Amino acid sequence: MSHGKIREDKTCLNCGHQVEERFCPHCGQENTERRQPFYFLFTHFIEDFTHYDGQFWGTVKNLLFKPGKLTNTYLEGKRQKFVPPVKLYIFVSFITFFVFALFPMVNINSKDKDNEEHNKTSLVKIVKPVTSIGTQKIIDSIKAKKTLTEEDSLAIEKLKMIPDSTEIEEMMDMDRTIDPDFSGKNYKTKKSYDSAIAKNPGFFDFLEKPIAHKFFELKEHGVTKKELLDNMLEKSFHNLPKALFIYLPLFAFFLWIFHSKKKWWYFDHGIFTLHYFSFLLLTILLIFLFGKVAKLTEIKALNAVLYLVMTILTIYSMGYFFIAHRRVYRAHGLVSIIVGIMLLTINFFAFMFLLVGLALVSFMMIH
Repeated sequence: MSHGKIREDKTCLNCGHQVEERFCPHCGQENTERRQPFYFLFTHFIEDFTHYDGQFWGTVKNLLFKPGKLTNTYLEGKRQKFVPPVKLYIFVSFITFFVFALFPMVNINSKDKDNEEHNKTSLVKIVKPVTSIGTQKIIDSIKAKKTLTEEDSLAIEKLKMIPDSTEIEEMMDMDRTIDPDFSGKNYKTKKSYDSAIAKNPGFFDFLEKPIAHKFFELKEHGVTKKELLDNMLEKSFHNLPKALFIYLPLFAFFLWIFHSKKKWWYFDHGIFTLHYFSFLLLTILLIFLFGKVAKLTEIKALNAVLYLVMTILTIYSMGYFFIAHRRVYRAHGLVSIIVGIMLLTINFFAFMFLLVGLALVSFMMIH
């Protein structure tokens, strides 16, 4: 990997030792000229991340096509052959979320107003016959019975809870100011809500109260449903990389629980986790980019190929964990699959819990 012209003087500028070749044997600094052309800044940046000597591209190739290979190699002590796990994850994460920021997956602000109104009207037209007419007919038919059983009364109450077309239209109207509704009661003010909570305290009040107060605060400022959704999506997107980074130790912890504590240290599970999440982010990025290209092109044959590749990547990403898990932990095939299913199930619910927490944090951060 070349970072510039070699100096004729063999004395290292950093530590003063003699440099026989390109790098100083004492401190490792490259013995290049101090002054470089302007383009050197860009080439140096690219080389530092991609390592044109093959380290970066070899890492990516093994990460994508050889599940578990990077983890096994690293745990064997061969740590100069590929990009270190932490550096790999940070780089892949940076590139992925940078691309997502350039080409947003969801951009509510760019939606056409007429199209949004058309969609809302269409939905109301579809639901209206069911809610306003169909539901009422069912209620009338039940009431027409000579004697009403307890089940009939319960059915009528449930049917009355189904919103009519007016309520659906109000829910679909994103330009309406948010209207807080807690515990099934539509409190008009923060004061009325606090008064009701004081009279009838609940076990989860410590969670509901700050959220309710935030809703009333936003309502007072005239925040619409659309503005609320836009802000939450924006805040969640900015917080997602942090949330993922926080979740890494938890994923490694679940691995630690299900494997021998004598044979596998928590550090080992951490390396596996970093490589696995790097793969997931890279795969998601590739699927996202292929999807963007498919939307831009009108060539049917190319679109068919792109969607086929996206489907293959999606299926492959689902099986990747099981392949990598078996190769790294060397468990019996059936045992590895059972443990893998349990791990993915636990992590699914844990990650959903994290996303809910992220949404709440994002909501509380709205001003």
